[in-house]
Amino acid sequence: MTKAELRKIYLAKQRSLSSETRTENSQRISGQFFHHSQLDQIKVLHCFIAIEKFNEIDTTLIFQRLWREFPQMVTVVPRVDLETGEMRNLKFTPETSLVKNIWGIHEPSHDEFVETADIDMVLAPLLCFDKAGHRVGYGKGFYDRFLKGCREDCVKIGLSYFPPVEEIEDAGEWDIKLDFCLTPSGILHATKKKERG
Repeated sequence: MTKAELRKIYLAKQRSLSSETRTENSQRISGQFFHHSQLDQIKVLHCFIAIEKFNEIDTTLIFQRLWREFPQMVTVVPRVDLETGEMRNLKFTPETSLVKNIWGIHEPSHDEFVETADIDMVLAPLLCFDKAGHRVGYGKGFYDRFLKGCREDCVKIGLSYFPPVEEIEDAGEWDIKLDFCLTPSGILHATKKKERG
């Protein structure tokens, strides 16, 4: 299926999850992240704050444990620049106050930015993904553009409620692939796409 077809299906699936299922799966994904990730060398980590209206994975547990166990790590969250459509990175700490932007998305109230080139690991939201590591987001392209600007050695991890689909038909070579995807049941390493003969 194409990105548009998958987006429609998985957005409906995600929105239909009960609050109990969302909480349970978010806890499992947080556990998978800390079980599988090598974090000692990560100095700057970018992670999204859940958009409640989309029923996204709650990343609160990830942030709280990072702050507790890796106090030296700088954690940042996204803010979309409305003029350019580009995403910027704002420092996020336990003391950071949050405000809602015009889309109703929480973001820090301050303007303490971190350069994308300084980021060592990204935890990216998605609706679904395939076994090659291609992701389907909400179609606005914010994370696609952002991931293109990350360093080549930046570890790119997708978080998903659902297991992978076999293949996203219209994924192209220009799409930035994720290195790993985490689901409630485990981790999937992106595979190289086989050449078609």
